[in-house]
Amino acid sequence: MTSAAAAADAPTNGSEPRPGQCTAPQLRRFIKSRPYVPMHELRRRFSIDGEDDDVTPVRLDPGWIYVGLPSHEGRLLGDLLRTGEIGYELSLDPRTPIVVGVYPMRPIARN
Repeated sequence: MTSAAAAADAPTNGSEPRPGQCTAPQLRRFIKSRPYVPMHELRRRFSIDGEDDDVTPVRLDPGWIYVGLPSHEGRLLGDLLRTGEIGYELSLDPRTPIVVGVYPMRPIARN
């Protein structure tokens, strides 16, 4: 393995995200800057690579919902959903509550 490849695979100890990973503030800012964000747009905007069937379960008051993102980004989105900062639209076909888009719940004050 070359030193460049080893550096790319080295853990970042939480100081910087790996390429293709977003941070909670980036995700929040992007979602709140638009009236509605489909899940595929989050993947495109943040270069979230993963398998087609990557799904992260998120526990909310009404029960479990499923977010079509890898676990890191899915957990970040789940935190935003639990705190009420963003809302979500579900696809119920088939009868599995999977998130197809999100939207801000509180507008950002613009000065």
